[in-house]
Amino acid sequence: MSSELKFDESTLRGVVEDVLRSLGQTSSTAVPSKPEADCACAATPLSVSVDQGKHGVFQTAGEAAQAASVAFSELRKLGVAGRDKVVNIVKTMTYDKAEEWGKLELAETKIGRLDHKIAKLLGLRNVPGTEWLSPYGMSGDHGISMEEYTPFGVIGAITPVTHSIPTLSGNIINMVAAGNTLVINAHPNGARCAAVAVREFNQAIEREIGIPNIVTIVETPSLDSFNELCGSEDVNLLCVTGGPGVVNAAMKSGKRSICAGPGNPPVLVDETANLDKAAEGIIFGGSFDNNLLCIGEKEIFVVDTIYNKFIEALKKAGAAQLNSSQLDRLTQAAFTDSKDAGGCSHPVLNRDLVGRDPSVLADIAGASIAAGTELLFAETDADHPFVFEEQMMPMVPVVRVKDVQEGIERSLVAEHGYKHSAMIHSLNVENMTKMLQALDCTLFVKNGACLAGLGTGGEGYSSFSIATTTGEGITTPKTFTRTRRCVLVDSLRSF
Repeated sequence: MSSELKFDESTLRGVVEDVLRSLGQTSSTAVPSKPEADCACAATPLSVSVDQGKHGVFQTAGEAAQAASVAFSELRKLGVAGRDKVVNIVKTMTYDKAEEWGKLELAETKIGRLDHKIAKLLGLRNVPGTEWLSPYGMSGDHGISMEEYTPFGVIGAITPVTHSIPTLSGNIINMVAAGNTLVINAHPNGARCAAVAVREFNQAIEREIGIPNIVTIVETPSLDSFNELCGSEDVNLLCVTGGPGVVNAAMKSGKRSICAGPGNPPVLVDETANLDKAAEGIIFGGSFDNNLLCIGEKEIFVVDTIYNKFIEALKKAGAAQLNSSQLDRLTQAAFTDSKDAGGCSHPVLNRDLVGRDPSVLADIAGASIAAGTELLFAETDADHPFVFEEQMMPMVPVVRVKDVQEGIERSLVAEHGYKHSAMIHSLNVENMTKMLQALDCTLFVKNGACLAGLGTGGEGYSSFSIATTTGEGITTPKTFTRTRRCVLVDSLRSF
């Protein structure tokens, strides 16, 4: 991938600072957590017309899928050059409209941070395109064979509320680069902003290549529209980025599905770690968009011999510590007890606190924190709900363990076998290897923030669909292709 697509951590931090200055913000927390009348983005209209039935926005999943199928037939005629034009349009528009669309998404979803929503849209420049699909050739005494990548057709894409426009935009880049068209069933709480983006993408794409409905969307998504997509003869493949419920439903649909399932990424800090760097990385990753990222640091296990020093490093780096009584108050608000069919009690996450600002969580806990604090933390035991639940809040639990082996074992339990993501801060290669082999995660980051796994602060490409459940990993254009082998036999070959 060319160097201009690199989007490292220092660049991202600079982008965030520029965004904040342009918005007149002085705090790293871009907007209040309930963006109503006092929100900087409350003026963003959510009643803007999306021209239902035009430019990719349809009332039913069937209509959307049929339109995308027609567009697929037309896109095939334009070849790779046509796909490249679509990819460039999407990357250019998400960059140019990052602030506008970031405000629109936050106004609708009311979760996360505006500066980071903008940064996610800017970072879509790092999603790979058609260059990822180089064919593989073989030659020998008996002729030539070539393996190339062909599209599936129409892909049904299920997108989450946590990254509504970034996920659909990244999917468009990957899927269209592979030669497909797509129909989107967005999370209902982020469907309006998604429809606005789809409409504007289609308008620009049709002007450029003359094909409408390269990407379509259900204007009012529901379980019924999801089921309709799963049953549609026009849909050839499903891609699900969401919770375990929709993932399980897709995998039972009878269609091939590429599924990004749940995660609860642990972090292990051992006695060889650079503690200042570890603290800074955990704060950067665990606070990003108020910890909405599925790859974000959700719980920290720290070896006993350096535990106290690490706690001080977290404070020095700007994280705010909750005491035990403050943690209890926040826990009571963040989780409720529920009983399953067998009568066993288990915590249930309060969705109203997902993606809320640290200041809001601190108020609930009865704590006073400095303006601009990006992350809260508290010392807990290994069985605490904040350890076991994917809470998606800028509050991480810190657990003391006696040694690396216990830390790995605790991490494995907390990760629930999702095989999603994990991090370690260590200078001991043997410890890194042990944790990698034990957790067997799709994404494993050593000595960096979780975002390094997606090319921010580390090497590599980006995507907001990470197929952990079905094993494809961080999705690329190749993920959404079939492999075809073409064989030319030597004309002198006798049988």
